[in-house]
Amino acid sequence: METLKAAFLGLVQGITEWLPISSTGHLILADQFVHLAGGDEFKSVFWVVVQLGSILAVVVIYWSTLSPFKRDMKERNACLSLWGKVLVASIPAAVVGLLFDDIIDEKLSVWPVIAAALFAYGLLYVVLERKVRIATRIDSVESVTYLDAFKLGLFQMLALIPGTSRSGSTILGGILLGFDRTVAARFSFFMALPVMAGASLLRLIKSGMGFSAEEWYLMGVGTLVAFIVSLVVIRKLVDYVRAHDFSAFGIYRIVLAVVVTVYFCLVQAS
Repeated sequence: METLKAAFLGLVQGITEWLPISSTGHLILADQFVHLAGGDEFKSVFWVVVQLGSILAVVVIYWSTLSPFKRDMKERNACLSLWGKVLVASIPAAVVGLLFDDIIDEKLSVWPVIAAALFAYGLLYVVLERKVRIATRIDSVESVTYLDAFKLGLFQMLALIPGTSRSGSTILGGILLGFDRTVAARFSFFMALPVMAGASLLRLIKSGMGFSAEEWYLMGVGTLVAFIVSLVVIRKLVDYVRAHDFSAFGIYRIVLAVVVTVYFCLVQAS
């Protein structure tokens, strides 16, 4: 039963990490119905560690782009330049995350903040997609400058607020900065690598990694499922953003915010 629970939570992670609907919002709801065995410390680490499966999916899908081990010097330099831009884009979230990780975890990882972020950004998605039109000036990953990368990193920093959605913030931020939709999605995936890997490593170090064999096993199951599901979701999302806007996701977020609010108000009232 615990294996099935870990697999289900990995499924939720793999789907919601890449869609602009907030993995945190879904996981907090899932946790109300799927009570994974273990203490609060283990579960808080579980949520972060399963992200490694999602990260690995990005590496596998875009290995030809991300691998610096190329014989052609021009391609190798282009790859190293891409990694440089990805690291620059990671600076804002990394700095703020390191400084305020405990505050974010203790003060902001609560359902009222998550519901508010779901609603506010859902409304923002709808308004931006229907009312704002930005001319495209960046039509390839290679044409992203270091300044563009840093600006996009500021949008990623906003996603430290639980319920915001990292992928949603960075993809829409890219569109506002003039990125082609597909380029914004791809660069958003690349930006996830150092941030999510760093967050997982930081949480593991803070936990002391003193988990039982069963707990390590459950994290492994969740990570594997998140990896497999992410392989599918990433490809589907790139295809989706080529031809659709984010209005539907915005409406979904608003509905989810209402569901989260109503559910927890009823729980507290009972």
